[in-house]
Amino acid sequence: MVRGDGRIVIGGRPGSDVATVQQSAVCAVVVTWQPDLGVLRELLDALSPQVGHMVVVDNGTRDPRFHELCAARSDIVLIASGENQGLAHAINKGIDRARGLQGVSHVLLMDQDSVPVRGMVDALRDALTQVEANTRVAAVGPCFRDPREPEGAPFVRIRFPFNKKMRCDGNCETVPCDFLISSGCLIPLAVLDDVGGMDGALFIDNVDLDWCFRASAAGYTLHGACAAHLRHSLGEARRHVPGLPRDIVVHSPRRLFYMMRNRVLLYRRAYTPRRWVAQDVLRLIVKFLLFALLVAPRGKNMRCMLAGLWTGAHGRATPPPGDS
Repeated sequence: MVRGDGRIVIGGRPGSDVATVQQSAVCAVVVTWQPDLGVLRELLDALSPQVGHMVVVDNGTRDPRFHELCAARSDIVLIASGENQGLAHAINKGIDRARGLQGVSHVLLMDQDSVPVRGMVDALRDALTQVEANTRVAAVGPCFRDPREPEGAPFVRIRFPFNKKMRCDGNCETVPCDFLISSGCLIPLAVLDDVGGMDGALFIDNVDLDWCFRASAAGYTLHGACAAHLRHSLGEARRHVPGLPRDIVVHSPRRLFYMMRNRVLLYRRAYTPRRWVAQDVLRLIVKFLLFALLVAPRGKNMRCMLAGLWTGAHGRATPPPGDS
């Protein structure tokens, strides 16, 4: 039997004995905004031989060198916007474009500051085929490492009061988890038909968390693929703060607004796990105190965070102060 998403299913239950996802069926959706052109070129070069199609969705980059880079490549479809409409909206535009490409049944979401290791997509496709035989899978994601960190990030199961960190130990091929970062996620279009796309109102932060929570609430599972690896830069910059044991990730006041607003918006949503809310409140308090008291510009940081908390508490997805 051939499903509407183009996958071959043997047997009566969708998801059982699923044939391996073909490379040509995967479309990468890469979102850009003022990218580092060297990293972007490395990303596209590494990704091109691993997928059937690449769609680049740009959120208002003005640098003419970016447009020259894209124009010189015949292996990408560029969707350019005159303004920054946010990560979630750009992902949805890329997914919509992927649906119109012949033979595409899966999308691979990629940030501009991520570079897939050779064989990453093959490993994701193999992992998806493996776990689809036994469960309804929303997405699979790679192990990722920030070059500035001493080790790779773990996969996470949400627990209270502390999360359970899951690492690949050589004895497992996949790891069940409760959320995946969007970059590197391989998602069947059929799942997006059921769960829906990204929430454009969130703009940037917690977009992936929100989608994963919705997918889990709809009865799907999420899995990390131990053989798939991604280099991914997490956060904007690092700074040493006296008295703290390690450098912290520093964000602009505008980004802090979204971080505070969006986490409170998620607190209000019925499908958000209550145990995540319970533990995240503590993270919110720590982040607020850190950026209000220790990280410059302290005053602007505090005003933007308070504005984000206020709008989130009132259930409004309004933009940061000063935005039109």
